[in-house]
Amino acid sequence: MNRLVTLLISALFLLIGCKSNTNEDVKAVALDGSKDNTELIEEQDEVKFPIYDFESFKPLLNKEDDKTYIVNFWATWCKPCIEEMPYFEKTYAEQKQNGVELVLVSLDMPAMWKTRLEPFVEKRGLQGKVVILDDPKMNDWIPKVDENWGGGIPATLIYNKEKRAFFERGFTYEELNEELKKFL
Repeated sequence: MNRLVTLLISALFLLIGCKSNTNEDVKAVALDGSKDNTELIEEQDEVKFPIYDFESFKPLLNKEDDKTYIVNFWATWCKPCIEEMPYFEKTYAEQKQNGVELVLVSLDMPAMWKTRLEPFVEKRGLQGKVVILDDPKMNDWIPKVDENWGGGIPATLIYNKEKRAFFERGFTYEELNEELKKFL
């Protein structure tokens, strides 16, 4: 028995000792695209979209300029999210001249960024600003987006400097426009 335990412990040390500690294939990219910002986010394989943790993402939820923001939380694996995406894009195309900005916040997992997210955005020709929110501390940041959000998607925040409304549900084109009219 002692011999078996010794063999298992030796194998464990061998496996741990073989683990590489280099991060040569991981690149740090700042929120503004530069490489020297102090708010660095890890990026793998040059993903086409900005990658945020919640703290660096939070300013996108609190802009106080003259625009109205539609911030949609979605993922490529979420069927209701995909079904409503054309309504967000159409509304954005119709309303951007009125100061409306569309931010599409992907909650896809890192393994999906290159294989699913990028092809989806390219194939659909999405015009809204696509960003990736990669922060595993969901229980911490979800209530900071909206205290009543249970974490389900699709979810949408519409806000401007005067008011904000949060919706934990999908939209039809008509419903989205009806809510947006309250902000314009």
